[in-house]
Amino acid sequence: MFSKILIANRGEIAVRVIRTARRMGVRTVAVYSDADANALHVAMADEAVHIGPSPVSESYLRGDRIIEAAKATGAEAIHPGYGFLSENPDFVDQVEAAGLVFIGPSAASIRAMGLKDAAKRLMESADVPVVPGYHGEAQDIVVLASKAREIGYPVLIKARAGGGGKGMRRVEHPDDFPDALSGARREAKAAFGDDRVLVEKYVEKPRHIEVQVFGDNFGNAVHLFERDCSAQRRHQKVIEEAPAPGMTAEMRKAMTDAAVKAAKAISYSGAGTIEFIVDTSDGLRPDRFWFMEMNTRLQVEHPVTEMITGVDLVEWQLRVAAGEKLPKSQEEIALSGHAFEARIYAEDPQRDFLPAIGTLHHLSFPIQAPAGSTMRIETGVRQGDAISPYYDPMIAKLVVHAEDRHSALGALATALKNTEIAGSVTNIAFLAALAEDADFAAGDVDTGLIGRKQAALTETPQPDATIVARAGLAASGMHGVSSDDPWASLTGYSHFHPIERQVSLHRGTEELKAGVTAPGNGRYTVRLDGSQSIGLTQADLAGTVTWPGHVAVFAAGIAYTFAVPDPFASAAEAEAGAGSMRAPMPGLVKLVRAAQGDAVKKGQPLLILEAMKMEHTIAAQHDGVIADIASEGAQVTDGTVLVRFVEEAGA
Repeated sequence: MFSKILIANRGEIAVRVIRTARRMGVRTVAVYSDADANALHVAMADEAVHIGPSPVSESYLRGDRIIEAAKATGAEAIHPGYGFLSENPDFVDQVEAAGLVFIGPSAASIRAMGLKDAAKRLMESADVPVVPGYHGEAQDIVVLASKAREIGYPVLIKARAGGGGKGMRRVEHPDDFPDALSGARREAKAAFGDDRVLVEKYVEKPRHIEVQVFGDNFGNAVHLFERDCSAQRRHQKVIEEAPAPGMTAEMRKAMTDAAVKAAKAISYSGAGTIEFIVDTSDGLRPDRFWFMEMNTRLQVEHPVTEMITGVDLVEWQLRVAAGEKLPKSQEEIALSGHAFEARIYAEDPQRDFLPAIGTLHHLSFPIQAPAGSTMRIETGVRQGDAISPYYDPMIAKLVVHAEDRHSALGALATALKNTEIAGSVTNIAFLAALAEDADFAAGDVDTGLIGRKQAALTETPQPDATIVARAGLAASGMHGVSSDDPWASLTGYSHFHPIERQVSLHRGTEELKAGVTAPGNGRYTVRLDGSQSIGLTQADLAGTVTWPGHVAVFAAGIAYTFAVPDPFASAAEAEAGAGSMRAPMPGLVKLVRAAQGDAVKKGQPLLILEAMKMEHTIAAQHDGVIADIASEGAQVTDGTVLVRFVEEAGA
């Protein structure tokens, strides 16, 4: 076994690898960028090496610096985690040329599966079912559009390199093909450095079911059952589970046999995932699943497989890379219970899941697992850390396991509702709503479920009067603290009558007024908008947090966040740029589709902002004539004015 390894990654996967390595007595070396100097994975590792500035192209994608760090610290092997360099065969070659071990598959295996079109041709020759589509070399729009017509609409344009939904577009009609192709190519080029695509038939009621496979260097390959990853938004997974709901013995055997066959076809060693698309329009049938791609690395959702099998996949990675045989045979791997993983992101579900940034001023996960379940929290952040624009906005993965699907799903919903995060908008309330959705609970899920129900799943009820009153009390600063001092009970006291402190709360464009008085003995009265009065006690402050300029109230899994304006700020500052269209996050202005002087209509696309490796279309919020618009190639920060209109130019 290795005595020391370097982890060429960051965040929760780096923390995950460190945890297993520590249990095995293997020392770890972390690498970090400027933005991650104080990150959790850096603090947990035995050693840490700075490798460059915050952008990934200058740090986590610098294979030369990572190899130098490994050699300088005496590490014998490099674990790539997932993302970044994990599926880069050139990096594998460089690692091995430096006399180090790459903890993963061979460069040949990665190359065989790295390009989706070539991988599908290989799978066809190995007698693995492949989805109908065009996987050829020609990239001319005339050829691709012609092939799309032959396949039959709707079709899916997919980047031939990479994954994660980037460079992917669904096309319903031939007229939409050119724009969709351009968008897919731009996104693929930005994410993977390769703008080539393939075209496939879009399955109308698809499920995304994948099989975890594992191989060693002695020709052995096994599966560790399947995971269902059909709950997706924008082609990216949000809740995964294992095993797949409704799976029959016949279907499982057909899929797992095909997965192992695929792994053996490329002499695969290490952890890998064979992803299948399944047509469920007529139920789960052994003749209705097709190979999509192979991920030649550990997957983000690997914890659900670990929960149902009791296998530590990272430990297996280390053992196989160190030259050992697989720890278990196929017959020794058993499935037990059901597990779910929910990905908690800094993103705004009400704005089409737009990624967000912010400082995690409050971060609290359930201390105990819900009754009848076990729970894991996989995270790479701590309270006070910032979600930066440079990396994926995942905050944590909440993983639960119970004896059956119904119990596990109930535990997931409960755990989500007991998770509190403030400082950035998150998708927690959306995840809890999805966990309690009737169709999802029944196992009637396909990749279009979230899209069909997005409005209902992302709807957040308005805060009731008690929530607003709790926010007003927390923001007032009048509440006392627990103390044996009798004077502490006199907060807000005056000689003739209690003093009323006025608080202004802003939620979106709405302003709420609260007048707070403290009669004494831990009792408070909050008068809302000058009329309705609500009585509160010190106990009502539980589930509220404050930080400069803000207060959040947690209720039923929802974080109601209010801005608390500085009363000394000028009105001019508060109203500056009213009506302007501003950048919702830091990013790069990738494409501008309008110019100064253009008359535009509400909903018309004006520019494309690239942020967190995804493209976001900025559309006109109202009719008007453009006075000024951002330049193509401009790097903007959160809140930067992107578009100004003539009617506000003289304001």
